[in-house]
Amino acid sequence: MMKNLIFRNGDKLPILGLGTWKSKPGEVRQAVYWAIKAGYRHIDCAAIYQNEREVGQGIADALADGLVKRKDLFITSKLWNDSHRHEDVKPALEKTLSDLRLDNLDLYLVHWPIAFKPGVGFATHREEFYTYQDVPLTQTWEAMQEQKASGLTKHIGVSNFNQVKLNEILSMGGEGPEMNQVEMHPFLPQENLVKFCTAHGILMTAYSPLGSPDSRAERHKNDPRLLDNSVVMEIAKKHGASVGQILIAWSISRDIAVIPKSVNQDRIIENFKSAEITLDSGDLDLLANIGVSHRFIDGSFFTGPQSPYILSDLWDQ
Repeated sequence: MMKNLIFRNGDKLPILGLGTWKSKPGEVRQAVYWAIKAGYRHIDCAAIYQNEREVGQGIADALADGLVKRKDLFITSKLWNDSHRHEDVKPALEKTLSDLRLDNLDLYLVHWPIAFKPGVGFATHREEFYTYQDVPLTQTWEAMQEQKASGLTKHIGVSNFNQVKLNEILSMGGEGPEMNQVEMHPFLPQENLVKFCTAHGILMTAYSPLGSPDSRAERHKNDPRLLDNSVVMEIAKKHGASVGQILIAWSISRDIAVIPKSVNQDRIIENFKSAEITLDSGDLDLLANIGVSHRFIDGSFFTGPQSPYILSDLWDQ
């Protein structure tokens, strides 16, 4: 039985989902179909991944073939940085719903606490950014609450938000974030952020749970490799499992949702079987003392010399 996380209103989120970041057009439609066929009921998407139309086709294929009913699926998407103004949030969500061929989302997240001007994919010049003075996070969050009230999404949350930014939203009163999706794995367990979110009733999702092995661009060539770590490999050997399965099971053991990405059918099935692995206290102690600390998605692409933002806008210092 797949473990579920429970929202404040009792709705359930299957703890293991399929991630679609970096899944190429031409591959992701089939991957989503295979995942649903394998038993996945939780699919994680985002407008900036530029593949939501194909994700929607994969979902539609599975529905048409009777593999699943819409009410049994949990679909998450994310508001991109160029739509943080109050008047831009609803059109962005409506575009995502159109691409996904859905009437509503189960969860909609503010992707980053960073604002670009409309139509900017990745800002590279100062004039392409808005500042917090131009577009406060509270303005974006007000519009997010309205989307939930209208029924376009059942739940709302954030991604890549630190404690300071979460507190800014929580201090508004009204509805607080129901989810915070962040990079998380044994090299970056985010203990303090997990405690904070738990104390405030905010569920969590781990992205890049395998250490972002496809982020091997020049500037990442010297990153430590989580999939090659001897501690994780030893635990995998003990359980007769793959290293990836151990890393996914680690998040599940912490009651944190986890969204490994794959477009390979065998790997999609293998990842799903991670939910059957139970790590014991000895395994968890070894992983807690792995001796490596590293953030793969460091956010530096949002905080260069042309940006009004700094890394403390993203990560707890």
